[in-house]
Amino acid sequence: MPGTGRKGNSPEQLFAMGYAACFDSAVNAVARTKKIPLGGSKTKAEVGLGQTEAGGYKLDVDLSVEITGLNQADAWTLVEAAHQVCPYSNATRNNIDVRLHVTAV
Repeated sequence: MPGTGRKGNSPEQLFAMGYAACFDSAVNAVARTKKIPLGGSKTKAEVGLGQTEAGGYKLDVDLSVEITGLNQADAWTLVEAAHQVCPYSNATRNNIDVRLHVTAV
């Protein structure tokens, strides 16, 4: 929770690391399965806390994915497909806000 003053990583940071690693694996798995010539990928997750209407807390996620070797449209298609197979995405679907950001380089 915000403002605890404790040292170390927060649960949100740990969730972000796990989500980013899992999502990046999903991107690469989808590329292999669909035989998409992927030059590389990097995924960053930013996890924050928002508030529910009842005054509780909820997670909020931004996934930023950098794809090498594809054009922007193909990179989006790949990332959207990965979002359907990633276990973290499936676990959080319709529970928290997850925004996808894709950059083709």
